[in-house]
Amino acid sequence: MGRTPQIDGTLKHGEWSDATPFHGVQSWVAEFSPVHRDRDLALRGWVKHDATTLYFAFEITDDVLYGIDTERWLPLENPRAHALSPEGFPWFGDEMELLLNAGHRPDADIDPTGDGRSWQMVCNLTKSRLGGIGTGGLLEGEPRTSSAAWNTYRHWIESGAQTACARALPSGKGYVLEWAIRFNPCVERAPGRFYSPADGPAEVGLNIALGDLDRPEQGTGNFGRFHHEQWWAGAPHTRTHLNNFGFLRLMGSQSAPPSTNPPRRPH
Repeated sequence: MGRTPQIDGTLKHGEWSDATPFHGVQSWVAEFSPVHRDRDLALRGWVKHDATTLYFAFEITDDVLYGIDTERWLPLENPRAHALSPEGFPWFGDEMELLLNAGHRPDADIDPTGDGRSWQMVCNLTKSRLGGIGTGGLLEGEPRTSSAAWNTYRHWIESGAQTACARALPSGKGYVLEWAIRFNPCVERAPGRFYSPADGPAEVGLNIALGDLDRPEQGTGNFGRFHHEQWWAGAPHTRTHLNNFGFLRLMGSQSAPPSTNPPRRPH
C-alpha cells in the first residue's frame, strides 16, 4: 500500500514516488480531433491506494486553458452548459473523467449505473460542485438523466467520499489534478461489500478521459466544439460502455502499488 497523499493540486517531491506511473495521450482513443503534439495536450499520471482510499494524480500539459486563457464561451448544443444541475454539461471545459466498474457485469454493453458498482464522474479545471463557477474540482457525471445517480454523486462530493483538486500550473501551460476515492461507498464489489486491501489483489474496470476545450474555431465540426477528448480505453462512441474499459489491479495489503493493465478491445 502507498503513503496517503494530500489532495491539494500540488505534486510535492516524493509524494507519488510509491505510485504506479502512466502517460498519454497521443496513443489514446480520440473521440474528436486527434492529438499530434505533446505541447498541445499530454499527461503524466500516477495511481496508488492506502487502507481506505484510491488515489490518482495527473500533471496535464495544455497549451490553451479554457476560461483562463479564453472567455467562457458556450456550446451551441447547450447555452446552459455551466448550470450546476442535470441541465448543464459538467464535462464542458478542460477536464478529467474517471469511470470505474467495481465488478458489475464487466462484459456488459451498458454505461455506468451511477452508484458504487459503476460510475462516471468529472473533475473540471474551472467549475465544481463545492466551489461553483471559477473554482476547479468535482462535479456530478453521467448518467445525468438518472436522478438517483445525480443524487448519489452529489452526496459523495458533499460528504467527502470523493475529493479532488485542480490547479493551473504556474507556467499557465497546463494543470495538476489530484483525486481521492474512498473504497466505501465508491468501490462496491458485491451488494453491500466494498473493496478492502485486506481482501487481497482485485481487478476493477477503469477508463479515463481527458477533455480539452480551446477556442471555438479549433473545435469546428466536433460536438460542443471540443478540440480534443482522449480516452485511455475503448472505441469512439462506445468508450463509456463497461465492456470498453481497461483494468486497474488493486494490490491489497501487499507493498506493491496498483497497476494499470493495457486496455482491452471492446467486444
